[in-house]
Amino acid sequence: MVPYSLLVTWLQKALGVRQYHVASVLCQQAKVAMSHFEPKYIHYDLLEKNINIPLTLSEKIVYRHPDDPTSQETEQGGTYLQQWPDSVTMQDGWPRWPCCSSSAVTMPSTIHCDHLIEAQLRSEKDLHQAKDINHKVYNFLATESVKYGESFWKPGSGIIHQIILENYEDPGVLLIGTDSHTPNGGSLGGICIGVGGLKCPKVIGVKLMGSLSGWTSPKDVILKVAGILTMKDGTGAIVEYHGPVVDSISCTGMVTICNMGLEIGTTTSVFHYNLRMKKYLSKTCQADVANLADEFKDHLVPDPGCHYDQLIEVNLSELKLHINKPFTPDLAHPVAEVGKVAEKEECCTNSSYEDMGCSAGVAKQALAHGLKCKSQFTITPCSEQICASIEQDGYAQTLRDVGGIVLANACGPCIGQLHIKDIKKQEKNIIVTSYNRNFMGHNDTNLETHAFITSPETVTALAIVGTFMFNPETNYLTGKDGKKFKLEAPDADELPQFRGHLDNISNNLLSGAINIENGKANSFGPFPDTARYYKKYGISWVVTGDENYGKGSSWEHAALEPCHLRGPGHHHQELCQDSRDHPKRQGLLPLTFTDPADNKIHLVDKMTIQIHHQAPQEIILLNHTFNETEIEWFSAGSALYRTKELQQ
Repeated sequence: MVPYSLLVTWLQKALGVRQYHVASVLCQQAKVAMSHFEPKYIHYDLLEKNINIPLTLSEKIVYRHPDDPTSQETEQGGTYLQQWPDSVTMQDGWPRWPCCSSSAVTMPSTIHCDHLIEAQLRSEKDLHQAKDINHKVYNFLATESVKYGESFWKPGSGIIHQIILENYEDPGVLLIGTDSHTPNGGSLGGICIGVGGLKCPKVIGVKLMGSLSGWTSPKDVILKVAGILTMKDGTGAIVEYHGPVVDSISCTGMVTICNMGLEIGTTTSVFHYNLRMKKYLSKTCQADVANLADEFKDHLVPDPGCHYDQLIEVNLSELKLHINKPFTPDLAHPVAEVGKVAEKEECCTNSSYEDMGCSAGVAKQALAHGLKCKSQFTITPCSEQICASIEQDGYAQTLRDVGGIVLANACGPCIGQLHIKDIKKQEKNIIVTSYNRNFMGHNDTNLETHAFITSPETVTALAIVGTFMFNPETNYLTGKDGKKFKLEAPDADELPQFRGHLDNISNNLLSGAINIENGKANSFGPFPDTARYYKKYGISWVVTGDENYGKGSSWEHAALEPCHLRGPGHHHQELCQDSRDHPKRQGLLPLTFTDPADNKIHLVDKMTIQIHHQAPQEIILLNHTFNETEIEWFSAGSALYRTKELQQ
């Protein structure tokens, strides 16, 4: 860590006459790992030792990582900064990045096999062919990673920047990558740059206002920004998105924006820490990182009154659906103005789980009216995790049903390895993609291919219609039955629901239980829905079961489901000995009636540890079988929480 006094002097030199004050030093020692795969810890506690007002978020992160402030020149936009990053990522298309000492890497490093897989047929065949052709490369990288202590991600795992996002990206991190789209990590509040180096940056602020609606998407945000800044103004800058509405955009939507920011020459892009990042981290099993970032969130946002070298404003409410014209990503135009350009399209798309869901939503509407794609339609999942999720949730099959081909989890169509059927080299051709680049020959090496860029859902709509002469916001389609219809703007979850896991399992809560009031099952509405309603409004509830409750193979679910749906206690007439421990482990309170005849509870009764009839009250005795250890489980909330307490 750079000495504090030296850092102060260097920052004053780097940032000129701007005024500062120093925050107090917080002496907490955080013990949260940077990822599940690396032992290095996040030290947000050290942020308090740095100057922090009035700096942009970009400056906070960049100027916390100098290698040697005594010799570092700081000419803005001119000199390269010598930085000490938190981690390094490498893909198989590059030589090994020199981050090693003689025997081991000197910082957390990862290798990803994603660039040597061609997009020709479909995922299984393309992946098998790549493994066969490139087996020597893969074997070398696998053994080399073991030798030097690097993490190795095998072919088929996914695209490098998506793997980094899911597993290695943290708010406030400085990350270097050999892939040009490393900047997508700005969607989780980090400064992530390619190996071209980092010049003493100028910072362009993009203030977001309003909210997205209808067919407009995060893709339209970056297409609009690209049209405003162009390659000329964006080159060499860090683009910092801020404003009170940034968390109206999903974290994966921020990925889309940061990922394409590079195409207008920016060094990287970044969003400040917000609720959507917290949600993404929590849902990808990184709740400890989210909690720590919450604690230090004031240091993961721009300071009030900070200075931007350029400031632009984008009103999301006024944003139009965009398509960017070929050969440069900064030729932004509303979709309604582009329709007369092309006569023939070949369409492809890739993106996040949310984007796949939106594309599938468009496809479902077409299928419901008997329509399928009129153009070639290919889909590239970002990672093995995304691929498994869209297969499980039916998105992949829907896209296949409409005529799409799901390719391997790799970069193929984005790096010149897209093979379009029936199109020969030097033959004029048009494709519409949701990728980031549309330079000449970039997607399929054909110099005569004109590539347009738009959102995944718009790509899907155009693939179905088969013509550019279509605006999904205003135009109608004709179904197989001859009836006209208009595509509705799709919507999808940002991340998969914990499907097949506890929340899904809890849909079976008391599903076969017979209500004592009328002898019927679920006659007052499904129990899980009732439980979720109570959970939402903070209403406590209990389950009263007979002697069969929890017996057989359902004993664990009989405890897990009420626990997940926040039932604070169990009251059982009798519970078989085999299953008594399960409610206790989950932090529930299993009780039995001292006298079985005392089971006099009615639907309208309210309970504390006593039962309050609408009629006069009576006292019923209940028994428990807790030992001292089990009482500790109950006090802590569950056996798992008690174990965590003992480890601290």
